[in-house]
Amino acid sequence: MADINKNSKEYKKLVKKAHPSQSKFKNFISAYIIGGLICVLGELIIKLLTAQGLPLNEAGALMSVSMIFIGGLLTGLGVYDSIAQYAGAGTIVPITGFANAIVAPAMEYKQDGYVLGLGAKMYNIAGPVLTYAMLSGFAIGLIKLIFA
Repeated sequence: MADINKNSKEYKKLVKKAHPSQSKFKNFISAYIIGGLICVLGELIIKLLTAQGLPLNEAGALMSVSMIFIGGLLTGLGVYDSIAQYAGAGTIVPITGFANAIVAPAMEYKQDGYVLGLGAKMYNIAGPVLTYAMLSGFAIGLIKLIFA
């Protein structure tokens, strides 16, 4: 029994030594900075589009599409995962995290082919979110049509 306790203590020491120490404050700061920079990029895109004469609501929609494209492209190139390793939740919260959630499973299964791999697995993570959003939008539109 003493050997088991000794081995257990040694194992816990090895795990603690091998486990990277994570500073919650550092994680918070890096998530805040990277997430903020992603949002600043979105604002810059809006400012650029409105400076070209686009109305604000159209510029906002085009910015969302642009950010989703950028997030998907960076995920496809393998860059977004590196950023996410450093920034954590700072890359999940902005709309680029949504693009990453769609593209990452597709990239993982692309070797299975375009239809059964890429096409079928693309919505593994984001599928429920998209379904809920479409059903909610339909329900709200129906309520507005009936009562407005």
